[in-house]
Amino acid sequence: MINGGVSWWWRDIGGTPPPRAPLPGDLALDVCIVGAGYTGLWTAYYLKQAQPDLRVGVIERSFAGFGASGRNGGWLTNSVTGGREHYVARYGRDAAIAQQRALNDTVSEVIEVARHEGIDADIIRGGELEVARTPAQLARLRKTAAEELSWPHTDVQELDAAATRARIDVAGALGGIWHPHCARIHPAKLAAGLAVAVERAGVSIFEQTTARSIESGRVETDRGTVRADAVIRATEGFTANLRGEHRTWLPMNSSMIVTEPLPTGAWDAIGWSGRETLGDFAHVYMYAQRTADDRIAFGGRGVPYRYGSRVDTNGLTQERTIRSLTDLLHDFFPATRGVPLAHAWAGVLGVPRDWSATVGFDLATGLGWAGGYVGTGVTATNLAGRTLADLVLRRDTDLTRLPWVGHRAKRWEIEPLRWTAVNAIYAAYRGADRLEARGGSRTSALARVADLIAGR
Repeated sequence: MINGGVSWWWRDIGGTPPPRAPLPGDLALDVCIVGAGYTGLWTAYYLKQAQPDLRVGVIERSFAGFGASGRNGGWLTNSVTGGREHYVARYGRDAAIAQQRALNDTVSEVIEVARHEGIDADIIRGGELEVARTPAQLARLRKTAAEELSWPHTDVQELDAAATRARIDVAGALGGIWHPHCARIHPAKLAAGLAVAVERAGVSIFEQTTARSIESGRVETDRGTVRADAVIRATEGFTANLRGEHRTWLPMNSSMIVTEPLPTGAWDAIGWSGRETLGDFAHVYMYAQRTADDRIAFGGRGVPYRYGSRVDTNGLTQERTIRSLTDLLHDFFPATRGVPLAHAWAGVLGVPRDWSATVGFDLATGLGWAGGYVGTGVTATNLAGRTLADLVLRRDTDLTRLPWVGHRAKRWEIEPLRWTAVNAIYAAYRGADRLEARGGSRTSALARVADLIAGR
Protein backbone atom coordinates (compact mmCIF):
# COMPACT_ATOMS: atom_id res chain seq x y z
CA MET A 1 0.00 0.00 0.00
CA ILE A 2 1.19 3.52 -0.83
CA ASN A 3 0.89 6.21 1.84
CA GLY A 4 0.96 9.80 0.65
CA GLY A 5 2.13 10.76 -2.80
CA VAL A 6 -0.61 13.46 -2.88
CA SER A 7 -3.50 11.04 -3.61
CA TRP A 8 -4.57 7.85 -5.34
CA TRP A 9 -6.59 9.97 -7.76
CA TRP A 10 -3.37 11.37 -9.23
CA ARG A 11 -1.68 7.99 -9.20
CA ASP A 12 -4.68 6.55 -11.09
CA ILE A 13 -4.07 8.89 -14.02
CA GLY A 14 -0.37 8.27 -14.28
CA GLY A 15 1.05 10.23 -11.36
CA THR A 16 1.38 13.91 -10.64
CA PRO A 17 1.71 15.92 -13.85
CA PRO A 18 4.95 17.42 -15.18
CA PRO A 19 5.26 20.91 -13.72
CA ARG A 20 4.32 23.93 -15.76
CA ALA A 21 6.79 26.78 -15.99
CA PRO A 22 7.04 29.20 -13.06
CA LEU A 23 6.39 32.91 -13.19
CA PRO A 24 9.18 34.30 -15.40
CA GLY A 25 9.55 37.51 -13.38
CA ASP A 26 7.58 40.69 -12.84
CA LEU A 27 4.34 40.70 -14.80
CA ALA A 28 1.26 42.87 -15.42
CA LEU A 29 -2.20 41.28 -15.72
CA ASP A 30 -5.82 42.33 -15.61
CA VAL A 31 -6.67 39.58 -13.11
CA CYS A 32 -4.22 37.59 -10.98
CA ILE A 33 -5.60 34.50 -9.22
CA VAL A 34 -3.61 32.88 -6.42
CA GLY A 35 -4.27 29.15 -6.22
CA ALA A 36 -4.82 26.67 -9.07
CA GLY A 37 -7.39 24.48 -7.39
CA TYR A 38 -11.02 24.29 -8.46
CA THR A 39 -11.81 27.82 -7.21
CA GLY A 40 -8.98 29.49 -9.09
CA LEU A 41 -9.45 27.45 -12.25
CA TRP A 42 -13.22 27.94 -12.41
CA THR A 43 -12.79 31.69 -11.83
CA ALA A 44 -10.26 31.91 -14.65
CA TYR A 45 -12.48 29.80 -16.91
CA TYR A 46 -15.57 31.97 -16.51
CA LEU A 47 -13.66 35.24 -16.76
CA LYS A 48 -12.29 34.20 -20.14
CA GLN A 49 -15.68 32.92 -21.28
CA ALA A 50 -17.21 36.29 -20.44
CA GLN A 51 -14.37 38.50 -21.73
CA PRO A 52 -11.81 36.67 -23.88
CA ASP A 53 -9.42 39.63 -24.13
CA LEU A 54 -8.78 39.74 -20.37
CA ARG A 55 -5.19 39.04 -19.33
CA VAL A 56 -5.72 36.37 -16.66
CA GLY A 57 -2.97 34.48 -14.84
CA VAL A 58 -3.00 31.87 -12.06
CA ILE A 59 -0.19 31.56 -9.52
CA GLU A 60 0.32 28.10 -8.00
CA ARG A 61 2.90 26.98 -5.45
CA SER A 62 2.94 23.35 -6.59
CA PHE A 63 0.79 22.15 -9.50
CA ALA A 64 -2.83 22.65 -10.55
CA GLY A 65 -5.00 20.40 -8.39
CA PHE A 66 -2.32 19.75 -5.74
CA GLY A 67 -4.58 20.59 -2.80
CA ALA A 68 -8.08 19.43 -1.90
CA SER A 69 -9.15 19.62 -5.55
CA GLY A 70 -7.07 16.53 -6.31
CA ARG A 71 -7.59 14.70 -3.02
CA ASN A 72 -11.29 14.94 -2.11
CA GLY A 73 -13.97 12.27 -1.95
CA GLY A 74 -15.43 13.12 -5.35
CA TRP A 75 -18.84 14.39 -4.22
CA LEU A 76 -20.38 16.89 -6.63
CA THR A 77 -23.29 17.66 -4.29
CA ASN A 78 -25.67 20.50 -3.50
CA SER A 79 -24.86 21.00 0.20
CA VAL A 80 -25.20 24.53 1.57
CA THR A 81 -22.05 24.91 3.64
CA GLY A 82 -22.99 25.87 7.19
CA GLY A 83 -26.69 25.19 6.57
CA ARG A 84 -29.54 27.25 5.14
CA GLU A 85 -30.64 28.43 8.58
CA HIS A 86 -27.54 30.62 8.77
CA TYR A 87 -28.88 32.62 5.83
CA VAL A 88 -32.44 32.70 7.14
CA ALA A 89 -31.30 34.43 10.30
CA ARG A 90 -29.46 37.15 8.38
CA TYR A 91 -31.20 37.51 5.03
CA GLY A 92 -34.55 35.72 5.19
CA ARG A 93 -35.95 32.47 3.87
CA ASP A 94 -36.04 33.52 0.21
CA ALA A 95 -32.28 34.15 0.24
CA ALA A 96 -31.64 30.70 1.69
CA ILE A 97 -33.86 29.14 -0.99
CA ALA A 98 -31.94 31.02 -3.68
CA GLN A 99 -28.64 29.66 -2.34
CA GLN A 100 -30.00 26.10 -2.42
CA ARG A 101 -31.39 26.47 -5.92
CA ALA A 102 -28.08 27.89 -7.15
CA LEU A 103 -26.18 24.90 -5.77
CA ASN A 104 -28.64 22.47 -7.34
CA ASP A 105 -28.09 24.18 -10.68
CA THR A 106 -24.32 24.10 -10.16
CA VAL A 107 -24.28 20.31 -10.08
CA SER A 108 -25.73 20.35 -13.59
CA GLU A 109 -23.40 23.16 -14.66
CA VAL A 110 -20.25 21.22 -13.77
CA ILE A 111 -21.52 18.15 -15.60
CA GLU A 112 -22.34 20.22 -18.68
CA VAL A 113 -18.98 22.05 -18.77
CA ALA A 114 -17.13 18.75 -18.40
CA ARG A 115 -19.09 17.39 -21.36
CA HIS A 116 -18.53 20.55 -23.41
CA GLU A 117 -14.79 20.65 -22.72
CA GLY A 118 -14.28 16.93 -23.25
CA ILE A 119 -13.30 16.24 -19.62
CA ASP A 120 -13.92 12.58 -18.79
CA ALA A 121 -14.08 12.68 -14.99
CA ASP A 122 -15.99 9.41 -14.43
CA ILE A 123 -19.13 11.41 -13.67
CA ILE A 124 -22.26 9.48 -12.75
CA ARG A 125 -25.22 11.32 -11.27
CA GLY A 126 -26.41 8.70 -8.81
CA GLY A 127 -27.48 11.00 -6.00
CA GLU A 128 -26.33 11.07 -2.39
CA LEU A 129 -27.25 8.45 0.22
CA GLU A 130 -26.70 9.03 3.93
CA VAL A 131 -27.32 6.22 6.36
CA ALA A 132 -28.00 5.80 10.07
CA ARG A 133 -26.53 2.83 11.92
CA THR A 134 -27.51 3.57 15.54
CA PRO A 135 -30.82 4.64 17.09
CA ALA A 136 -29.39 8.10 17.85
CA GLN A 137 -28.24 8.48 14.26
CA LEU A 138 -31.66 7.39 13.07
CA ALA A 139 -33.33 10.05 15.22
CA ARG A 140 -31.04 12.69 13.67
CA LEU A 141 -31.75 11.32 10.21
CA ARG A 142 -35.52 11.57 10.70
CA LYS A 143 -35.21 15.11 12.02
CA THR A 144 -33.02 16.05 9.07
CA ALA A 145 -35.43 14.47 6.60
CA ALA A 146 -38.34 16.41 8.07
CA GLU A 147 -36.38 19.67 7.91
CA GLU A 148 -35.25 19.03 4.34
CA LEU A 149 -38.79 18.25 3.21
CA SER A 150 -39.95 21.60 4.61
CA TRP A 151 -37.78 23.36 1.99
CA PRO A 152 -38.29 23.54 -1.77
CA HIS A 153 -35.67 22.19 -4.16
CA THR A 154 -34.22 19.62 -1.73
CA ASP A 155 -36.02 16.57 -3.22
CA VAL A 156 -35.08 14.33 -0.31
CA GLN A 157 -36.51 10.84 0.09
CA GLU A 158 -36.50 9.12 3.47
CA LEU A 159 -35.81 5.38 3.25
CA ASP A 160 -36.46 2.60 5.72
CA ALA A 161 -33.83 -0.03 6.49
CA ALA A 162 -34.86 -2.35 3.65
CA ALA A 163 -34.95 0.42 1.03
CA THR A 164 -31.61 1.75 2.22
CA ARG A 165 -29.88 -1.60 2.02
CA ALA A 166 -31.47 -2.28 -1.38
CA ARG A 167 -29.42 0.67 -2.67
CA ILE A 168 -26.20 -0.06 -0.75
CA ASP A 169 -26.05 -2.93 1.72
CA VAL A 170 -24.36 -1.15 4.61
CA ALA A 171 -24.16 -3.52 7.56
CA GLY A 172 -26.47 -2.44 10.37
CA ALA A 173 -28.19 0.31 8.39
CA LEU A 174 -31.43 1.32 10.11
CA GLY A 175 -32.52 3.90 7.55
CA GLY A 176 -31.33 6.43 5.05
CA ILE A 177 -32.07 9.58 3.12
CA TRP A 178 -31.36 10.09 -0.57
CA HIS A 179 -31.51 13.04 -2.93
CA PRO A 180 -30.74 13.28 -6.66
CA HIS A 181 -28.57 16.45 -6.68
CA CYS A 182 -25.20 14.72 -6.47
CA ALA A 183 -22.77 13.04 -8.83
CA ARG A 184 -19.72 10.89 -8.28
CA ILE A 185 -16.59 12.31 -9.91
CA HIS A 186 -12.89 11.53 -10.20
CA PRO A 187 -11.33 14.62 -8.59
CA ALA A 188 -7.93 14.59 -10.31
CA LYS A 189 -9.44 13.99 -13.74
CA LEU A 190 -11.66 17.03 -13.25
CA ALA A 191 -8.78 19.19 -11.98
CA ALA A 192 -6.40 18.15 -14.77
CA GLY A 193 -9.02 18.56 -17.48
CA LEU A 194 -10.14 21.93 -16.17
CA ALA A 195 -6.54 23.20 -16.12
CA VAL A 196 -6.16 22.23 -19.78
CA ALA A 197 -9.46 23.91 -20.67
CA VAL A 198 -8.36 27.09 -18.90
CA GLU A 199 -5.06 27.17 -20.78
CA ARG A 200 -6.89 26.52 -24.03
CA ALA A 201 -8.94 29.64 -23.31
CA GLY A 202 -5.75 31.70 -23.04
CA VAL A 203 -5.05 31.72 -19.29
CA SER A 204 -1.45 31.38 -18.08
CA ILE A 205 -0.90 28.99 -15.16
CA PHE A 206 2.41 29.64 -13.41
CA GLU A 207 3.35 26.67 -11.22
CA GLN A 208 6.29 26.28 -8.81
CA THR A 209 5.62 29.87 -7.73
CA THR A 210 4.93 30.74 -4.09
CA ALA A 211 2.74 33.74 -3.31
CA ARG A 212 4.08 35.39 -0.18
CA SER A 213 1.55 38.17 0.20
CA ILE A 214 -1.57 39.47 -1.50
CA GLU A 215 -2.22 43.20 -1.54
CA SER A 216 -4.37 45.63 -3.46
CA GLY A 217 -3.07 45.63 -7.02
CA ARG A 218 -0.19 43.21 -6.47
CA VAL A 219 0.94 39.74 -5.50
CA GLU A 220 4.46 39.28 -4.13
CA THR A 221 5.94 35.90 -5.05
CA ASP A 222 9.32 34.21 -4.82
CA ARG A 223 9.64 34.62 -8.59
CA GLY A 224 8.65 38.26 -8.98
CA THR A 225 5.80 40.70 -8.49
CA VAL A 226 2.51 40.46 -10.36
CA ARG A 227 0.56 43.69 -10.73
CA ALA A 228 -3.12 43.41 -11.55
CA ASP A 229 -6.31 45.44 -11.32
CA ALA A 230 -8.02 42.49 -9.63
CA VAL A 231 -6.37 39.96 -7.31
CA ILE A 232 -8.27 36.83 -6.24
CA ARG A 233 -7.30 34.72 -3.23
CA ALA A 234 -8.28 31.13 -4.03
CA THR A 235 -6.04 29.30 -1.57
CA GLU A 236 -8.72 27.54 0.55
CA GLY A 237 -7.00 25.16 3.02
CA PHE A 238 -3.59 26.75 2.43
CA THR A 239 -4.74 30.30 3.25
CA ALA A 240 -2.98 30.18 6.62
CA ASN A 241 0.37 30.21 4.78
CA LEU A 242 -0.22 33.75 3.47
CA ARG A 243 1.05 36.80 5.30
CA GLY A 244 -1.75 38.28 7.42
CA GLU A 245 -4.13 35.34 6.87
CA HIS A 246 -2.96 32.92 9.55
CA ARG A 247 -6.25 33.02 11.48
CA THR A 248 -8.67 33.51 8.58
CA TRP A 249 -9.53 29.87 7.92
CA LEU A 250 -8.48 26.82 9.88
CA PRO A 251 -6.81 24.07 7.78
CA MET A 252 -8.77 20.95 8.74
CA ASN A 253 -7.28 17.58 7.86
CA SER A 254 -9.27 14.86 6.17
CA SER A 255 -7.98 11.41 5.20
CA MET A 256 -8.89 8.73 2.69
CA ILE A 257 -8.12 5.13 1.84
CA VAL A 258 -8.92 3.25 -1.35
CA THR A 259 -9.11 -0.50 -1.83
CA GLU A 260 -7.92 -2.61 -4.67
CA PRO A 261 -10.82 -3.49 -7.05
CA LEU A 262 -13.39 -5.64 -5.28
CA PRO A 263 -14.29 -9.04 -6.78
CA THR A 264 -17.67 -9.57 -8.38
CA GLY A 265 -18.89 -11.60 -5.42
CA ALA A 266 -18.28 -8.70 -3.05
CA TRP A 267 -20.25 -6.34 -5.26
CA ASP A 268 -23.06 -8.89 -5.47
CA ALA A 269 -23.24 -8.66 -1.66
CA ILE A 270 -22.92 -4.88 -1.41
CA GLY A 271 -24.94 -3.72 -4.42
CA TRP A 272 -24.17 -0.03 -5.03
CA SER A 273 -25.17 -0.36 -8.68
CA GLY A 274 -26.44 3.23 -8.76
CA ARG A 275 -22.99 4.67 -7.91
CA GLU A 276 -24.48 6.90 -5.21
CA THR A 277 -22.09 8.79 -2.97
CA LEU A 278 -22.32 7.49 0.58
CA GLY A 279 -22.19 9.23 3.96
CA ASP A 280 -23.53 8.65 7.44
CA PHE A 281 -24.99 10.41 10.47
CA ALA A 282 -22.12 9.84 12.87
CA HIS A 283 -20.65 12.97 14.44
CA VAL A 284 -17.23 12.08 13.02
CA TYR A 285 -18.80 11.21 9.70
CA MET A 286 -17.47 9.16 6.80
CA TYR A 287 -17.79 9.66 3.05
CA ALA A 288 -17.29 7.17 0.25
CA GLN A 289 -17.80 6.33 -3.41
CA ARG A 290 -17.62 3.31 -5.69
CA THR A 291 -14.96 4.21 -8.25
CA ALA A 292 -15.15 3.63 -11.99
CA ASP A 293 -12.86 0.60 -11.67
CA ASP A 294 -14.84 -0.92 -8.78
CA ARG A 295 -12.81 0.11 -5.76
CA ILE A 296 -14.19 1.76 -2.64
CA ALA A 297 -12.71 5.16 -1.81
CA PHE A 298 -13.49 5.77 1.86
CA GLY A 299 -12.72 8.87 3.92
CA GLY A 300 -13.13 10.57 7.26
CA ARG A 301 -11.39 12.75 9.81
CA GLY A 302 -8.07 11.51 11.13
CA VAL A 303 -5.94 13.89 13.18
CA PRO A 304 -8.13 16.94 12.54
CA TYR A 305 -5.68 19.77 13.06
CA ARG A 306 -1.93 20.38 13.37
CA TYR A 307 -0.63 22.95 15.83
CA GLY A 308 -0.05 26.40 14.36
CA SER A 309 -2.18 25.69 11.26
CA ARG A 310 0.58 23.60 9.72
CA VAL A 311 -0.42 21.94 6.45
CA ASP A 312 0.87 18.76 4.85
CA THR A 313 2.96 18.57 1.71
CA ASN A 314 2.48 15.16 0.12
CA GLY A 315 -0.57 13.66 1.81
CA LEU A 316 1.14 11.33 4.28
CA THR A 317 -1.45 9.85 6.66
CA GLN A 318 -0.93 8.64 10.23
CA GLU A 319 -0.98 4.86 10.67
CA ARG A 320 -3.66 5.07 13.37
CA THR A 321 -5.90 6.98 10.96
CA ILE A 322 -5.42 4.31 8.30
CA ARG A 323 -6.30 1.63 10.85
CA SER A 324 -9.44 3.42 12.04
CA LEU A 325 -10.68 4.04 8.50
CA THR A 326 -9.96 0.43 7.55
CA ASP A 327 -11.84 -0.86 10.60
CA LEU A 328 -14.81 1.35 9.74
CA LEU A 329 -14.75 0.23 6.09
CA HIS A 330 -14.86 -3.41 7.21
CA ASP A 331 -17.63 -2.62 9.68
CA PHE A 332 -19.71 -1.01 6.93
CA PHE A 333 -18.92 -3.70 4.36
CA PRO A 334 -17.82 -7.07 5.77
CA ALA A 335 -17.27 -8.26 2.19
CA THR A 336 -14.21 -6.00 2.01
CA ARG A 337 -12.32 -7.99 4.62
CA GLY A 338 -9.40 -9.56 2.83
CA VAL A 339 -9.43 -6.97 0.03
CA PRO A 340 -6.07 -5.15 0.19
CA LEU A 341 -5.78 -1.40 0.46
CA ALA A 342 -4.08 0.32 -2.47
CA HIS A 343 -3.42 3.81 -1.15
CA ALA A 344 -3.95 6.18 1.79
CA TRP A 345 -3.62 9.96 1.73
CA ALA A 346 -4.71 13.15 3.45
CA GLY A 347 -5.30 16.80 2.67
CA VAL A 348 -6.55 20.03 4.17
CA LEU A 349 -9.78 21.95 3.70
CA GLY A 350 -10.59 25.48 4.83
CA VAL A 351 -12.90 25.99 7.81
CA PRO A 352 -14.18 29.48 8.73
CA ARG A 353 -14.97 30.19 12.38
CA ASP A 354 -18.71 30.04 11.63
CA TRP A 355 -18.39 27.03 9.26
CA SER A 356 -20.00 28.99 6.38
CA ALA A 357 -18.43 29.38 2.94
CA THR A 358 -17.93 32.81 1.41
CA VAL A 359 -17.17 34.60 -1.83
CA GLY A 360 -16.55 38.31 -2.31
CA PHE A 361 -14.86 41.12 -4.18
CA ASP A 362 -13.98 44.56 -2.82
CA LEU A 363 -14.44 47.14 -5.58
CA ALA A 364 -12.33 49.69 -3.71
CA THR A 365 -9.25 47.50 -3.34
CA GLY A 366 -9.70 45.07 -6.22
CA LEU A 367 -9.23 42.16 -3.82
CA GLY A 368 -11.44 39.08 -4.09
CA TRP A 369 -11.68 35.78 -2.29
CA ALA A 370 -13.62 32.54 -2.10
CA GLY A 371 -13.42 29.45 0.08
CA GLY A 372 -14.18 28.06 3.49
CA TYR A 373 -16.13 25.21 1.92
CA VAL A 374 -15.65 22.77 4.84
CA GLY A 375 -15.56 19.81 2.48
CA THR A 376 -18.38 20.82 0.09
CA GLY A 377 -16.13 22.55 -2.42
CA VAL A 378 -16.43 20.31 -5.47
CA THR A 379 -19.72 22.05 -6.26
CA ALA A 380 -19.32 25.34 -4.38
CA THR A 381 -16.07 26.17 -6.18
CA ASN A 382 -17.86 26.33 -9.51
CA LEU A 383 -20.55 28.60 -8.09
CA ALA A 384 -17.80 30.72 -6.54
CA GLY A 385 -15.92 30.94 -9.83
CA ARG A 386 -19.00 32.10 -11.74
CA THR A 387 -19.84 34.57 -8.99
CA LEU A 388 -16.32 36.00 -8.83
CA ALA A 389 -16.31 36.46 -12.61
CA ASP A 390 -19.50 38.51 -12.35
CA LEU A 391 -18.16 40.52 -9.41
CA VAL A 392 -14.83 41.30 -11.10
CA LEU A 393 -16.64 42.39 -14.26
CA ARG A 394 -19.02 44.59 -12.24
CA ARG A 395 -22.11 42.64 -13.27
CA ASP A 396 -25.25 42.73 -11.14
CA THR A 397 -26.65 39.20 -11.48
CA ASP A 398 -28.64 36.65 -9.53
CA LEU A 399 -25.31 35.13 -8.50
CA THR A 400 -23.87 38.34 -7.08
CA ARG A 401 -27.02 38.75 -4.96
CA LEU A 402 -26.73 35.35 -3.27
CA PRO A 403 -26.42 35.56 0.53
CA TRP A 404 -22.91 34.11 0.76
CA VAL A 405 -21.51 37.03 -1.25
CA GLY A 406 -19.51 39.35 0.96
CA HIS A 407 -19.95 37.21 4.06
CA ARG A 408 -17.08 37.42 6.55
CA ALA A 409 -16.58 35.31 9.66
CA LYS A 410 -14.63 36.33 12.72
CA ARG A 411 -11.06 35.10 12.92
CA TRP A 412 -10.01 31.91 14.69
CA GLU A 413 -8.53 32.13 18.18
CA ILE A 414 -4.79 32.35 18.73
CA GLU A 415 -2.71 29.33 19.71
CA PRO A 416 -2.77 27.31 21.88
CA LEU A 417 -6.52 27.97 22.20
CA ARG A 418 -7.17 26.96 18.59
CA TRP A 419 -5.32 23.65 18.82
CA THR A 420 -6.85 22.82 22.21
CA ALA A 421 -10.39 23.63 21.11
CA VAL A 422 -10.32 21.79 17.79
CA ASN A 423 -8.83 18.63 19.24
CA ALA A 424 -11.22 18.75 22.20
CA ILE A 425 -14.16 19.13 19.82
CA TYR A 426 -13.24 16.06 17.81
CA ALA A 427 -12.40 14.04 20.92
CA ALA A 428 -15.91 14.83 22.16
CA TYR A 429 -17.46 13.85 18.82
CA ARG A 430 -15.62 10.54 18.85
CA GLY A 431 -16.70 9.93 22.42
CA ALA A 432 -20.30 10.73 21.47
CA ASP A 433 -20.18 8.22 18.62
CA ARG A 434 -18.88 5.52 20.98
CA LEU A 435 -21.60 6.22 23.52
CA GLU A 436 -24.34 6.25 20.88
CA ALA A 437 -23.13 2.91 19.51
CA ARG A 438 -24.20 1.36 22.83
CA GLY A 439 -27.84 2.22 22.16
CA GLY A 440 -30.30 4.93 23.04
CA SER A 441 -32.07 7.23 20.63
CA ARG A 442 -30.85 10.57 21.92
CA THR A 443 -27.83 12.48 20.65
CA SER A 444 -25.04 12.33 23.21
CA ALA A 445 -24.57 15.40 25.41
CA LEU A 446 -20.89 15.29 24.44
CA ALA A 447 -21.82 16.11 20.84
CA ARG A 448 -24.09 18.98 21.90
CA VAL A 449 -21.25 20.50 23.92
CA ALA A 450 -18.86 20.06 20.99
CA ASP A 451 -21.35 21.78 18.65
CA LEU A 452 -21.56 24.71 21.06
CA ILE A 453 -17.77 25.11 21.25
CA ALA A 454 -17.42 24.73 17.49
CA GLY A 455 -20.04 27.38 16.80
CA ARG A 456 -22.06 25.07 14.57
